Amino acid sequence: MAVSLQKGQKISLSKEAGGTLTQIKMGLGWDVAQSSSGKKGGFLGGLFSGGAGGGDSIDLDASCIMFDSNKQPVDAIWFGQLNSKDGSITHTGDNRTGAGDGDDEVINVDLSRVPANVQSLVFTVNSFTGQTFETVENAFCRIVNASNNQEVARYNLSSQGSHTAMIMAKVYRHNGEWKMHAIGEIASGRTFQDLMPAIMPHA
Repeated sequence: MAVSLQKGQKISLSKEAGGTLTQIKMGLGWDVAQSSSGKKGGFLGGLFSGGAGGGDSIDLDASCIMFDSNKQPVDAIWFGQLNSKDGSITHTGDNRTGAGDGDDEVINVDLSRVPANVQSLVFTVNSFTGQTFETVENAFCRIVNASNNQEVARYNLSSQGSHTAMIMAKVYRHNGEWKMHAIGEIASGRTFQDLMPAIMPHA
């Protein structure tokens, strides 16, 4: 049974998964708000299946920033670079058609290959087009054990407002194990670079 996280909560991924985790998937999803589209889609489907001409689509992008023990950025995985330079993290890219089931934005992480100097992975989501989260609802991020596709932890976010980005969660090393921290802080920016001043305190 996956644990449902509250803002600020920290958990051990191995304890929640019932054993050592090496391959995980960070799935991120959200819906277009009812008031902005008149319909909802599963996960990201409603965002991208709304058609080319309407105001019922929004281009949200997930990113992962890798930090070392000095809280300095080492690498970033986003739509402009879908793979980390060391090969341990892969972004599956945007699904703008809403086709298929499950998460539309997924970042795969091979924890066993994350370089030893990398202390934390911070996951963010932002609106590249500048649309605000007033048009977004049911945002969430979840950790999935890639070996059996079982959900380990889920963090649901209810924050709607005039912000254009959110710092979702952090996966980090602590005393030899990987943990997850539900952050859920709002921010503004079109890409992860714009978010760096807001991300740094959470690295």
